[in-house]
Amino acid sequence: METVVDIYTTCPPSTGYEGADYLSAVADVSRWSDRAGCAGTLVYTDNRLIDPWLVAQVVVRNTRQLNPLVAVQPVYMPPHTAAKMVASIAHMHGRSVHLNMVAGGFVKDLLALGDTTPHDDRYTRLVEYTKFVLAALPGLQVPEHLLPQVLVSGSSPAGREAARSLGATAVKYPQPPGEEALWTGHGQDSHFGIRVGIIARDTSDEAWRIARARFPEDRRGQITHRMAMAVSDSHWHGQLSGDSDPTRGDDEPDPYWLVPFRNYKTFCPYLVGSYARVARSLAHYMALGTTTVILDVPPSEEELAHNCLALEKASELAPA
Repeated sequence: METVVDIYTTCPPSTGYEGADYLSAVADVSRWSDRAGCAGTLVYTDNRLIDPWLVAQVVVRNTRQLNPLVAVQPVYMPPHTAAKMVASIAHMHGRSVHLNMVAGGFVKDLLALGDTTPHDDRYTRLVEYTKFVLAALPGLQVPEHLLPQVLVSGSSPAGREAARSLGATAVKYPQPPGEEALWTGHGQDSHFGIRVGIIARDTSDEAWRIARARFPEDRRGQITHRMAMAVSDSHWHGQLSGDSDPTRGDDEPDPYWLVPFRNYKTFCPYLVGSYARVARSLAHYMALGTTTVILDVPPSEEELAHNCLALEKASELAPA
């Protein structure tokens, strides 16, 4: 798959799976992503999930070239330990581990670990931590071609500044394309990444039928979502929760869809519609500077192929 952006998928979270079933799910998504030519697959981290470095091992052992994109939270391990994990996987497998640096957005998770650091100060800590990890790698004999690419999760000014100071790619949850232009125009660097789900088919009607069947309205999920938002100081949580769903575009319903997010089924917006309509939205993000797209967890290899087709069409539309 040739695109103008780096494409990552997302590994399934361990919640909701038994041990052997989870290993199988990770292996499946990893192989699908590898065959699709993706750059890597994101491995989540938070208090509820199993260790992402162990999941990264499963990713590497089931693929030929896919790079685990490991979410790294400074509270969870000392920086030298993170550097040793990168070096160990490079040595054993000849594979680069990409790093998705996260400051932590759920206050209760942080308090459970005894961390009361304010939001912006967490990004200051993140920069210092990441610089230590990167500085340690040459001494651990990690070859230059296996040094990690670094992404920073954060839509807030503090998150974007952290990415700038590290020379990393800032990753955000995109707003609707028209609003995204306004956000990007206020000091954002020339390139950034987005996390988004895609459901695209030949026709808009088919795509929306699949989308609504996969993510039906769920009262319990809506309550859980509201509870989660109440204990989060994440900039993007508040941003997405405040957005309203557009209903009409120029020739078919606007593809930007927040129902999965607001029903606590996933943590990113979706783009839903015909290949052509979704591709136009993706091309708009690319024109604004998107160089990385992290897709939501693919439910099947066939669905990932539909996602890749929409991205390929977007690449044809986007400026070089």
